[in-house]
Amino acid sequence: MKIPIFLVATIAIIFTACNNKKNDLTVNEDGIIKPKVPKAEGFRRILFIGNSHTEYFVSAPTLFQELCNANNQSMYVQQLVTMGVSLDKVYDTNKTEANQSFSNRDKDGNYYDYVVLQESTPIALTNLEKYRSNLKMIVEKIHKNSPDVAVYIYEGMPPVAYTDPKYDEYYTEMRRNSLLAMVFIKNAGLLRVGDAVNDAYEGKNGYKYLVDNKDNLRYGGNTFHFLNDGGFLQATLLYATIFDKKPIIPKKLMLTTGTGDDDCMRKQEVIKAISNPDALLEIAFNNK
Repeated sequence: MKIPIFLVATIAIIFTACNNKKNDLTVNEDGIIKPKVPKAEGFRRILFIGNSHTEYFVSAPTLFQELCNANNQSMYVQQLVTMGVSLDKVYDTNKTEANQSFSNRDKDGNYYDYVVLQESTPIALTNLEKYRSNLKMIVEKIHKNSPDVAVYIYEGMPPVAYTDPKYDEYYTEMRRNSLLAMVFIKNAGLLRVGDAVNDAYEGKNGYKYLVDNKDNLRYGGNTFHFLNDGGFLQATLLYATIFDKKPIIPKKLMLTTGTGDDDCMRKQEVIKAISNPDALLEIAFNNK
C-alpha cells in the first residue's frame, strides 16, 4: 500500500521530534524538519558526500562555495564524491581521506557544521533499509567529532525523463523514502532537490525547461545529470535552505560549457549560461 506524501511528512515530524527533543528543531510550512545549526567560532564547514548528482557536468560544492563567497558567508567546503556508487561505497573508496576528516577536531566542539548526504538513486528509490543503514553508518562516524552537525538528506530525482510515464511514481517514491530515512538521523532535515526539480518541470514561476526541444535541467540516458540550469537550482536551493534567504547571485559562476568530452567547467556569465535564473531562484527559495 502506498502512503500519501502528507502522511509521510506527518510521520517524519513525529519521529524526528521524538529523536531530537533537545535540538529545538523547527518545521517549515511544508512539514519538513529544519535541523538546528551548532554554534561555531569563526568560519563554518560543510561536507558533501555523494556521487555524480553532487558533481558531474556542474559541481554543487563549487557553486555553493561561490555563492557563499559572493554573499560574505564564511564557509569551508569539502567533498567526498565517487561516481555511480552508494554512500557506503563512497566511504570505502575514500576511506583514508574520510577517516582523517572525521577525526579532525574543532575548539567549538563540532568540526563540521553541515553535511549533505546524497544516496545513489537505486537505493534511494528501491531499498529503504539499505538507505537508512548507509546514512546511519556515515553519520555515526561524523558524530564522533561533530556531534551536533546539521545533517541534510538529499532528496533525489526520478531516474527517467519528465515525459516518462514512470516519472510521477518515481518522484513520489523518492520523496517518501527520503522522509522515512531522514527520521532515523539525529538533527536531520531534507534538502528538497527532487521537489525543486519537479516544480521547475511543472513551470512554476514561469520557468520553461524545454529549450529547442531539449531538457535544459538534466541530460543523460541511463543517468540524468544536472546541466547549468539544474546545477544553479541545486546550489541556490542549498543556500536558501541553510541560510533561510535568497543569495545575491554573482555575475559569473563556474558552469559547464557543454556535455561533450572536450567540454569543461569554467567561469561564465550567469545571464548567458542560465536560461531563467530569476525563476529558478524563486523555485529554490520556495523549496527551502
